[in-house]
Formats: sequence, structure tokens, C-alpha cells
Amino acid sequence: MAVLVFLFTWPIILVTSLLIYIEDGHKKGGTIFYKQTRVGMDGNLFEIIKFRSMRQDAEKDGAQWATKSDNRVTKIGAALRKYRIDELPQLFNVFKGEMDFVGPRPERPEFVKELIKEIPYYNHRHNVKLGLTGWAQLNYPYGSSVNDSLEKLKFDLYYIKRRSILLDLLILVRTIEIILFGKGR
Repeated sequence: MAVLVFLFTWPIILVTSLLIYIEDGHKKGGTIFYKQTRVGMDGNLFEIIKFRSMRQDAEKDGAQWATKSDNRVTKIGAALRKYRIDELPQLFNVFKGEMDFVGPRPERPEFVKELIKEIPYYNHRHNVKLGLTGWAQLNYPYGSSVNDSLEKLKFDLYYIKRRSILLDLLILVRTIEIILFGKGR
């Protein structure tokens, strides 16, 4: 399925790569893609691949929560995030078996370590393969705190307990609607 989606979206991926390169990627050391370590199923670490939507020096001071009106986001990055285009390179993570299309979103190890201490049962979200989209992403706005992570965890646990092909299809259809109409951010 990841290969089919890639075949359908490769022109978008090509244009996006060009736009990022024109805006900021041509500078010394500039990159189009952004790799970041995330915690996957069973706590295994993997490198998530995304289009770079923030400035090159966005985390020079260390890991930070992304916020809704994050001033580190580039002009192109804002559009990429609105239509979720920045997530397209994660098709390679799906293809490699590190992620699924649907499941809880993988989080950074720095934050997972903190959230496991702060939120009971947080680690249960790693009992399934994490995904590009999920029930929490559809039902809760962009999270940037421990409290937001607690609220999102409620949706993740709901998904894990009730996951089915029908629920996955509902999540995929609603995600496509968000992508096509730019809803949600």
C-alpha cells in the first residue's frame, strides 16, 4: 500500500523537494529531508523521515515541543504542515515496516522518557505499531505539553482497545479529508 501511495504522490514529493530547496535548502548544509529518532513498537528506536518544515537551526538549544504557532516553521513549512505533506516521506518508514498507516504517532525518546514518568500507562501505546495518522490526531489538536499528551493518550488507548479494519478505514478517510481540505491546523 505504501508503494501505491508513493506512486500516486511522487509528483507532490518532487515539487515539495524543489520548493524546500529553493527556500532554504540550497544554503550550506541545507537539507530537504529531516530525520529524527522516534520510539516505535515495543520501545524500539527508528529514524523517522519528514520533509524539513522548520529552519535549519530549529533545535540548536535541544529538543523542544512543537507548538501551533511555532516561529521556527518556514513559509513553505507552514503550507506543508497544513496539508500534512511534510509527512509523505514517512511512506518509506511504512515500507520498511517501522510504522503502519494507522496507529498512535511515534514520539521522540526525550519526550517519551518524561511522559512515562508523568503519565500512567503511557508506555502501553508502544504495544502496537505506531502510525502516520491515528485516532488521537483526528480528535485532539496539536499537542505541546504533558497535559496534551495525557489527553492524546486517552484517544490512543481507545484506538488500541477497539482497533479494527473498520476503525482504520474511518481514520484513513477522515485523514484524507483533512489533507484535501486543509482542515485541522
